[in-house]
Amino acid sequence: MKLNLNFTNKGQAAIAKFDNEELLEIFGRYSNTLMKKYSIEVTVPAEGNEAIVDRGILTVFVDKVECDVETFFKELGRDVKVPLKKRLTPEDKLDNVFKTETIN
Repeated sequence: MKLNLNFTNKGQAAIAKFDNEELLEIFGRYSNTLMKKYSIEVTVPAEGNEAIVDRGILTVFVDKVECDVETFFKELGRDVKVPLKKRLTPEDKLDNVFKTETIN
C-alpha cells in the first residue's frame, strides 16, 4: 500500500530547515524504531521522494499490516517532531506534522 504523508503548513515550515537526505533518514529511522512496537513494515524510498520540501509530501510504502495504520502514523508524527523542533525557534509551534493519504 502506498501512502503520502502530506505536511501541514507548520510541518512544511519545519521540514524546510532540512535537506532531502536528512528527512529521508529521520523518517526511516523513526519508522524502523516504531516497527519494533507495531506489526507493520514501512519503507521510506529515496526514489519518488527527491523533492520532499518542494512538494510538501513524503511517499512511503506500507506492507504486512497487522496493526492500526492510523495509530502507527500518529505516533510517528509525534516522534519526528523531536528532531524537527530542534531547528525551529522557541516561538514556532509545531502541532501536527503531517496527514496521511492512501494512494491506490
